[in-house]
Parts: sequence; C-alpha cells; structure tokens
Amino acid sequence: MKIKLTIEYDGTDYVGWQLQPNGVSIQQLVEQALQQLLGDEVRVHSSGRTDAGVHARGMVCHFTTERELPLSAWREGLNRFLPADISVRAAKPVAEDFHARYSATGKRYRYTILRDSVRSPLQRRTSWQVRQPLDLEAMRTAAAMFVGRHDFAAFRTSGCAAETTQREIISIDLAEEDSLLHIDISGSGFLKNMVRMMVGTLVEIGRGKRPASDIETLLTAPENLPPALTAPAQGLCLMEVWY
Repeated sequence: MKIKLTIEYDGTDYVGWQLQPNGVSIQQLVEQALQQLLGDEVRVHSSGRTDAGVHARGMVCHFTTERELPLSAWREGLNRFLPADISVRAAKPVAEDFHARYSATGKRYRYTILRDSVRSPLQRRTSWQVRQPLDLEAMRTAAAMFVGRHDFAAFRTSGCAAETTQREIISIDLAEEDSLLHIDISGSGFLKNMVRMMVGTLVEIGRGKRPASDIETLLTAPENLPPALTAPAQGLCLMEVWY
C-alpha cells in the first residue's frame, strides 16, 4: 500500500529536507524512523525540497510498504522514533498513481519578518529581523507585479535544475501581526530559492533601496539590474501542498 505523510518540522538544525553527505537531513530521520517501525529500509518521496534552516508545517511525502497498520499507528509509531523538532501530523493511504511531487498542483509558503530594532530570542529561529522601517504600501505595489505567469530566471540561485523558469504565482498577501510581517506566497511551483529572492527584493523596495518598478524589469530584462537579494533561510516555512 502507498501511504502519504504530512510532516511539520523546525529546520534550524538540519541541512534541509533531502539526504546530504555533509549533515543530517529531515528525509534521513524520517526514513530511519520508518526502518525502526517496520524493520525494513524504506525510501520516501517528497513534494519537493527545503534548504538548510527552512521550516515546514505541511511537507508531504509518500512511501510504499507491504505492511498494513492502523493509520494512527503510522503517525504515532513514527513520532515515537522522531526527534522533538520533527512530527508526522497526518498519515493516510493514497491511490497507487499518487506521487507527492508529480501529483502536486500548487504550494503555499510563508515568509516571516520581524520588524524590530531589538532582537527577539523567541523569534530568531523563525523570522528575519529587519531593523529599518519598511514601506508596506510600496511592497504591496511591487508584490502585485509577481502575480501571474512570468519568467522567474532572475529569482533562482545556481544549482537550480529546473527545465523551465516559467512559473505562475497565484497570490501574494502581506499581513501584519504586531511586529511581525507575514508574506504568504501561493503558486503552481517554485524554483530554487525563488521565494527567498522574491522576499529579499520586496524588502529592498520597502527599505527604499529599489523602486517597485524593478520587479517588472527583473521579470523581463534582468540583465539591466543588480541581482535580487536572497532573504535568510530561517524566515521561510512551507505551509501546505495542494493536490
């Protein structure tokens, strides 16, 4: 049977989701937990990757097994073997043709900014501290230019293996919560570091270091402008994957 898992994790202490030779990954610990639960090696397939330091509330992966266990056993059993900063939130059987990556139709990310001149010990693992005031009106004007289908070649880092840089952004919302600013970005798919570079550029605009019109130029003629700024990893969280 094929099982779909929805996983939440604090990515601070890991090299990212994917197996890496230079450190401990989320995938590695999930597969180890499955081996402890089942007694056999199991490979999980995810909806995508998150980089070192990036978090998730709704990472999705699947695996195939011949064992039949109650759904609660998959969740509770795996959580018994996982560290406190990784948790299986849900487990369910899925059809044989389901694939965590190729069946996905979209994702939603949230980037959190701490707007404060004084550091916050409680927010340091999950937000980017920006000390300067931000012009939210300019940032919202610029963010709207991302919506739609565009060439996001200027918003990916080296090592991106995507065959095409065309991506569709469905919505971008900026919401204030006291000193926190949440930027929610929904789209059909994302390039390597795309969300972090979008946010970094919006922050530069909010600081007055770029005009909002730079977004349109970066999407059409990026060679005419300095590259986009990449926001730090710790502020980014994968919220959900759609199927």
